[in-house]
Amino acid sequence: MNDIYHYQFLNENLSSSGMPNAEQVKQLAEAGVQVVINLAPHDVPNGLANESELVSNLGMGYFNFPVIWRAPESELLVRFMDTMDAHAGKKIHVHCEANYRASAFIMMYRVLRLGWNKTDAIPVMEKMWNPEDFPVWQTFIDDNLANHS
Repeated sequence: MNDIYHYQFLNENLSSSGMPNAEQVKQLAEAGVQVVINLAPHDVPNGLANESELVSNLGMGYFNFPVIWRAPESELLVRFMDTMDAHAGKKIHVHCEANYRASAFIMMYRVLRLGWNKTDAIPVMEKMWNPEDFPVWQTFIDDNLANHS
């Protein structure tokens, strides 16, 4: 699975990445992933048009929270975190286009729902990208960490 764009193994039950192709989705299933969460809209370049069907046919649960890159919404973050909570203990893979949305949502989940310190959670996200380079995302992260903590 390391050939999936920006793949990141986070622990035995959680991984994230950029957009996998169909063969890589099969690899996720073979690795025991039980739930796939896609944070990218369906119309992104390299997106899998039939991802929901492919994932379901491989026996995994599928959730899509289409986070618009230029306008991330707190409502989708809450739905994502609720889904993570509902599937706690299962092997989950979270992806988007480049593992920017995914790593940011996972970081906020860890801080807001799992009680991680920001000083531990943020560097894991920053292995993928720095939200300071995208002011709308820096504001989104700052606001959600302040408003939900």
